[in-house]
Amino acid sequence: MSEITIRPPQAADYAAWLPLWDAYNAFYGRHGDTALDGAITAQTWQRFLDPAEPVHALLAERDGQLLGIVHYIFHRNTIISGHACYLQDLYTVAEARGQGVGRALIDAVAAVARQAGSPSVYWHTHESNHTAMQLYDKVAKNSGFVLYRKML
Repeated sequence: MSEITIRPPQAADYAAWLPLWDAYNAFYGRHGDTALDGAITAQTWQRFLDPAEPVHALLAERDGQLLGIVHYIFHRNTIISGHACYLQDLYTVAEARGQGVGRALIDAVAAVARQAGSPSVYWHTHESNHTAMQLYDKVAKNSGFVLYRKML
C-alpha cells in the first residue's frame, strides 16, 4: 500500500472533492439544507483557493485517489494573542477508515496551525460519531464543552 499524501487543493480537484463533501454533509443529515445549496458549496470551494481567506482545506490521497478532506479556519480569539485554529470538517471515505487518513489530516492541520503560531487546534463532533471519537480520544483531549446553536 502506498503512502498517504496530504496537500492543499487545486482548482482541478473540485470534481474529486465534491463527492466527499457531499458524503460528509449526508452523514450529518445536511442534504436539503438551504445553507448547502450549490452556491454555498461553490463559494466554499473558491474560499479554499483564495490565499486571502482564513478558510483552508487539505486533501489526503493515495495513488491519485482522494481518500479524505479536512477544512479548517483561523480566527481571532479572546484568550490568546494569535489566531485560533478551528478544524471544521473532517471526512474520510469508508474504505480508508482505520488506515491513518484521519490522523494524517489532523496532524497536517496541527502542523499548519503550529507554523502559524496557533497554540492548539480544536473541533467538535456529534455525540453519536463513535467511530471518529475513537480516533479523537487518541490524538486530543475532550474539553467537555457542549455546543449550542441558535438559528437566526
